[in-house]
Amino acid sequence: MPGTRKLGRVTAHRTAMLRGMVTFLFENGKIETTVTRAKEVKAMAEKMITVAKVDSLHNKRMVMAFVTKEDVTAKLFKEIAPKYADKNGGYTRITKLGPRRGDAAEMAVIELL
Repeated sequence: MPGTRKLGRVTAHRTAMLRGMVTFLFENGKIETTVTRAKEVKAMAEKMITVAKVDSLHNKRMVMAFVTKEDVTAKLFKEIAPKYADKNGGYTRITKLGPRRGDAAEMAVIELL
């Protein structure tokens, strides 16, 4: 797993949260979350896109081990990864929004380019 941020969660909870957020990012194109979570999601999403650039059974199984929905995996291999075939990274963008009203946590939007 990339990064050393624990995000205030035990390992299983943190992994499940990141899997859900990466799946939601691929499904909808962008998500709004805190800056630290966005940085972790960015690392995982970029690794998944890099793996999906080569369409092989092994790579599909690697992605399916992390992404929680089969239709999102199919979208990743058919639509998202071919767009970045000529790029070597930088598939996502994090835009800071400012503090959240309730607890003043720094918010950000992470989106696919």
